[in-house]
Amino acid sequence: MIEIPPKLYFPIQEASSLTGVKPHVLRFWENEFPDLKPKKSKSGRRTYQRKDIERIIEIRDLLYERRFTIEGARQYLKERNEGRMRIQQQGDAIALLKDLRQKLVELKDEIVLEQQAL
Repeated sequence: MIEIPPKLYFPIQEASSLTGVKPHVLRFWENEFPDLKPKKSKSGRRTYQRKDIERIIEIRDLLYERRFTIEGARQYLKERNEGRMRIQQQGDAIALLKDLRQKLVELKDEIVLEQQAL
């Protein structure tokens, strides 16, 4: 595992050094992977954040270690991100259903109390 220094921004040379990916490859990957978008300074220099470094390491491993094609790696990352969104949506739906169930129980209890009062 690579130790990423606790900094906010990394210039392209440092990102390259940390990840073992050459700067020209990093620039190429920016065009190939939609969620790899380093910020650019006013002078046009790329500055990578920690999340970018982590994504570069992930892409590097998919391409160089697991032997994915660029298209395959892009598809893998897209499907994984969609899966995370589905899990989040399912969690939101479950929370909503629990809330509705609790409200129904409260309404039922109110109805029972009103019927007993009659």
